[in-house]
Amino acid sequence: MPIRPRVLIDRASYHIVVRGNQRQETFKEDKDYLKYLGLVKKYKTKYGAKIYAYCLMTNHIHLLIDPSNKDTLKKIMHGIPMSYAKYFNYKYRKSGHLWQSRYKNYVIQKDQYLINCATYIEMNPVRAKMCQRPEDYPWCSYGGRIIGKPDEILDGYVF
Repeated sequence: MPIRPRVLIDRASYHIVVRGNQRQETFKEDKDYLKYLGLVKKYKTKYGAKIYAYCLMTNHIHLLIDPSNKDTLKKIMHGIPMSYAKYFNYKYRKSGHLWQSRYKNYVIQKDQYLINCATYIEMNPVRAKMCQRPEDYPWCSYGGRIIGKPDEILDGYVF
């Protein structure tokens, strides 16, 4: 079955979802989360994107990203998962695919839907019963976006 072409639009924001292969853990310890966030920071800076919200779950990732253009999104979402997979496979002496398939992207309008999407992303750990409040989960943007904690990944606040 052929892969459908992506819907990519200039001057749009995107909700990105990347899942671990066979729902396997993609983060085993805090250093892994930090490595992934470091890659997000590196690639968003390199290609001029903005991150409005994020959440790293044990077996998948959510990003709310505003790339400088549609080609930038492709480059960022090639670089981050590939670099992290190389790191993960080397560190844990694994081989093969870390990610289930190519990332999923959903076009987000820059209105109330953007705010709703950021909230949805940050509530993932609460829905998964990993914490009772999103501010208690260290690997999402809620603390920086809502509470004002320092967060080097976020570029703008979505209220």
